[in-house]
Amino acid sequence: MTARPAERPYRPNVGIALFNAAGLVLIAKRRGNDGPEIIDRDHPWQMPQGGIEPGESPRAAALRELREETAVVSARYLGETDWFAYDFPPYDGPPHWLAAFRGQRQKWFAFRFTGEDAEIDVTIERGADNEPEFSEWRWERLDRAVELVVPFKRKVYAQVAAAFAPLL
Repeated sequence: MTARPAERPYRPNVGIALFNAAGLVLIAKRRGNDGPEIIDRDHPWQMPQGGIEPGESPRAAALRELREETAVVSARYLGETDWFAYDFPPYDGPPHWLAAFRGQRQKWFAFRFTGEDAEIDVTIERGADNEPEFSEWRWERLDRAVELVVPFKRKVYAQVAAAFAPLL
């Protein structure tokens, strides 16, 4: 018997708000769905995020995910949030490992990008089994990121925007 969504655990996760010198945040366009992490063609944008490996600190996970998803290593720590969570929308697609989770419990990190835009590459191959998650990126106002992300993540994005607004 499969656990009902409300009985499933949240997956430990980090989110990254990478700000440039002008106070804009990096957003990237998702290439496609990842099981219950669905996107729709009108809301394919999001900030980088990813799971926390066993024994890994959230901050180390944020730096690793930033490097893996964007190739960025030129970043200075600005701050972090408390834990926020979102539930996945109903999912009835093919078997997927994320379907074991109710959603994601995230700690968000703010970093200042200290490199040149040419350093950013969201299309990098991440190994034989991991195609790039994103097809393109751009700098955007943090409050606009809330409108551009899929609706089931908007509450968390609004919390992130409120938490990091004083850093801008």
